[in-house]
Amino acid sequence: MPSVAVKLYSVFFKFLLKHRLQNRIQTQPDDSNPFGVTSRPEETIAAANPLFTDGVATKDIHIDPFTSLSIRIFLPESALTPPEPDSKPPPRPRVRAGPRRSDPDSGSPPTDSAQQSQGSLQSYPSRRNSYGNIGTPATNDAKREPRRNSYGGSVDMEGLNLIPGGGGVYRGYAPSNENRRKLPVILQFHGGGWVSGSNDSVSNDFFCRRIAKLCDVIVVAVGYRLAPENRYPAAFEDGLKVLNWLGKQANLAECSKSMGSVRISGGAESKKTDVHRHIVDTFGASMVEPWLAAHGDPSRCVLLGVSCGANIADYVARKAVEAGRLLDPVKVVAQVLMYPFFIGSVPTHSEIKLANSYFYDKAMCILAWKLFLPEEEFSLDHPAANPLVPGRGPPLKLMPPTLTVVAELDWMRDRAIAYSEEIRKVNVDAPVLEYKDAVHEFATLDMLLKTPQAQACAEDISIWVKKYISLRGHEFSY
Repeated sequence: MPSVAVKLYSVFFKFLLKHRLQNRIQTQPDDSNPFGVTSRPEETIAAANPLFTDGVATKDIHIDPFTSLSIRIFLPESALTPPEPDSKPPPRPRVRAGPRRSDPDSGSPPTDSAQQSQGSLQSYPSRRNSYGNIGTPATNDAKREPRRNSYGGSVDMEGLNLIPGGGGVYRGYAPSNENRRKLPVILQFHGGGWVSGSNDSVSNDFFCRRIAKLCDVIVVAVGYRLAPENRYPAAFEDGLKVLNWLGKQANLAECSKSMGSVRISGGAESKKTDVHRHIVDTFGASMVEPWLAAHGDPSRCVLLGVSCGANIADYVARKAVEAGRLLDPVKVVAQVLMYPFFIGSVPTHSEIKLANSYFYDKAMCILAWKLFLPEEEFSLDHPAANPLVPGRGPPLKLMPPTLTVVAELDWMRDRAIAYSEEIRKVNVDAPVLEYKDAVHEFATLDMLLKTPQAQACAEDISIWVKKYISLRGHEFSY
């Protein structure tokens, strides 16, 4: 049985959620505004921190000018370590030989390969370029410093993480041209019953940091539009839009790399940093996200959805299968569905036995679906709600490997297990991890619940995911 703290918090959580859902129904929002909202005023938000204070740097980016769609990037500190020799693909070894040409932007003298290899393991923390943090002090050249800034999206001092009164000096991590270890990318979709939750909430921030560290990946948490301001299919379209944005970023980064050495008049070569400055949008902001360009490997992309976010992840995976090579270089290699928000008109055994379970009972979930689905489309067998209805998209045999996480005391568990069994029948790797005495959202609310199952779940996810994102093969299998 769950602890007393979990039971008490569940009662308080259900009381607040029921009150908020009823208020949403009574006060019908204006559906004519497509911009929408991605967070509620009552949500506790964790501020972005572009420094590696606790081993993970974060930044927020608003990626769509027409909607409120935003993302939070979680970059683990392991991206700064030199890549292991055997972790690289064999056909493409990268060996640095000979003297390295000095970089006039960095202000450092030229060094040979021997000096660089001796200090690579000891000096890599100083390559963070994390202004205001311990490490190599920033240069005093005011003319060169702003060129190392990473322009992400917001135009205010807080969004750009600029040092107040510091002449526009960026205080966060800016990738250098030397330490560019590539990491897989996990697109994470938060839960909250369609009407609440946020990608930058305290609980989701804590969960994404844990996943980024354990899996050694870049986590991109998606802030999709919430209902009832934006009903179906707004959240699903936002998830697919982020996947396409990830592919666009990869193509822009590759374009920048190919333009890095351009002949100009007089036989001289223009520097790569000079060329990058031309890839800008209408307002002059850089279109290339520097963290993803330097450290992201979109060919190893994993989708991870939590609660109703699992429904979005499954939809995005299906659309990725339908798109095929059109998403290149992005490739969805696996997906993780954590206690999916599935439901249906014919109740399962767990839906009957655990209908009044912890945190999300069945009555409140039906209310959430009424707020999410358009009134003319409302049905518990809607393709977004019931994964077992026919005609939902591509054949299941084309789906990526799917890990399903369920809780013993969650009334939605049986339908999630049934969906996993359907995928397994067509010879797709689709294991199920069930955790005893666990409740819905047990892993993502661990900052409040403090259950031992949460840490074990995150470790199990990292073990399974590394089978498909490791460059060294499948030695991480069970």
